[in-house]
Amino acid sequence: MTVKEKLKELFEKNRGRYLSGEEIAADLGCTRGAVWKAVRSLEDEGYRIAAVTNKGYCMLSENDIISEEGIKKYLSSGDKNKIVVLKQTDSTNLRLKEIAAEGAPEGTLVVAGEQTAGRGRLGRTFASPPDSGVYMSLLLRPEMGASDAIRITTAAAVAVAEVAEQLTGRKTGIKWVNDIYCEGRKVCGILTEASFNVEYGGFDYAVLGIGINVYEPEGGFPDELKSVAGALLPERVPDLRNRMIAGIVNRFTELYRNIGDSTYLDAYEKRLMWKGKSINIISPKGTSAAVLKGIDHECGLVVEYPDGTEGVISSGEISIRKN
Repeated sequence: MTVKEKLKELFEKNRGRYLSGEEIAADLGCTRGAVWKAVRSLEDEGYRIAAVTNKGYCMLSENDIISEEGIKKYLSSGDKNKIVVLKQTDSTNLRLKEIAAEGAPEGTLVVAGEQTAGRGRLGRTFASPPDSGVYMSLLLRPEMGASDAIRITTAAAVAVAEVAEQLTGRKTGIKWVNDIYCEGRKVCGILTEASFNVEYGGFDYAVLGIGINVYEPEGGFPDELKSVAGALLPERVPDLRNRMIAGIVNRFTELYRNIGDSTYLDAYEKRLMWKGKSINIISPKGTSAAVLKGIDHECGLVVEYPDGTEGVISSGEISIRKN
């Protein structure tokens, strides 16, 4: 571990508290000159650090920069999760797939401050501008059949919704199957991708990707997204993104341990958008009209067709129907 990495960890553990240069040098086993260089390097990364004569250095509590040390501070599993934090990458899901193929353990987490090729369901792109969101992928090695993969996505939606509400105080809704909304605008997308073993029909691994618009990006959302995209908060909150990442991992892990019992679906259905409303069901076969009734224990969408019959949708896309 470099002096800068050690210093970042020390600052995270003492956020808001002044540490003298002498104290830091002794703690890290380096010179005061090396401490000064490490401080400058952290400032170049965007950290706000106060330096006061006769008091020393202090990482200001208002920072909201994603870091491995900052995430671990809030994780229930402590150092059990391997965490990779990247300033920029093409896609956290792609990076984690590479790590998974090399045998990485379940719980490995990849987080990025920006994605240049973020992806959503059905081949769509997911806008991932710098320093405004949470872009994370969690490695799973589930013991379940391929048909149960939807449980991972729905449990993740519950975890994101609950943590977002706890940390921001704002109410969320879930658009089946994988989108989180706040005040009528999409703030989060979830993409679960998997590698299957054809011999026994189970998972080699699954990669759970989550992208959240925590703040509106500098300059606003692109024109093509302005009508649908939103952010959880209008202004920055100290250390919010580290807390959000860890909180989602913590809550999802709790749900994942008992994912087969479906009890988490009560929390999902409570937030389910458009219940009782007319919707369009969009599939490769075309678009059909129905009324959204709820979800079943297999995470399928229960609908009622115009002729009064009920059906269950297990894949595809839905949209609100405008009369």
